[in-house]
Amino acid sequence: MFNTMTITKAASALIGSLLTLLLLFWAGTALFHVGPAEGAHGDEPAVQAYSIPVESTGGGEAEEEVQIDFAALMEAADPAKGEKVFAKCKACHKLDGTDGTGPHLNGVVGRPVASASGFNYDDAMREHAAVAPEWTPDALQEFLADPKGVVPGTKMTFAGLPKPEDRADLVAYLQANP
Repeated sequence: MFNTMTITKAASALIGSLLTLLLLFWAGTALFHVGPAEGAHGDEPAVQAYSIPVESTGGGEAEEEVQIDFAALMEAADPAKGEKVFAKCKACHKLDGTDGTGPHLNGVVGRPVASASGFNYDDAMREHAAVAPEWTPDALQEFLADPKGVVPGTKMTFAGLPKPEDRADLVAYLQANP
C-alpha cells in the first residue's frame, strides 16, 4: 500500500510546511516586535515616542442629571401621538383585554403591578410589585424610560423610550383607553 516514494513525499510535505511556518514566524518577528521595549528593563522606564496633549476638563466632574417635570409633560401630552408611540408596544402588548407575549395594557394606569389575570409574570416583575405596587403615571414613565434598569431581570426585551415627551404621550394614550 505504501511504498518508499509515498512516505518520502509525505515527510517532505510535513518538513516543508514546518519550514514555511518557521520562516513566516521569523519574518513576522523581524517586522513586528512584540514584547518589552529595548532598554525597559529594571530601573529604566519605557519612553513614549510622542505624546498627544489633551486639555483637562476639570477632574472628571459628574454630569448634572436634568430633572424632568413629568406632571407638566402629562398636561401637554397628546393621546393621538401616544397611539403612534404605542405601535412599538403592539408587538407584545394588546389593548383588547387579551394577553400576547406581554400582558394586556388596557386599564394599566392605576392597576396594581403584575396583576393582569391569566398572565404568567416573571419573578423580577413579581418582586417589583412588592416595591412599587401600582402603575401610576410616574411609575410608568420611569419604567418606560429604562425597563431593565427599573426591574432588573425582567424578560421584557424593550430598551425603553428615551424621549420624555413620548413617554407622556404613551401614558396619556393608555389612560384614554381603559
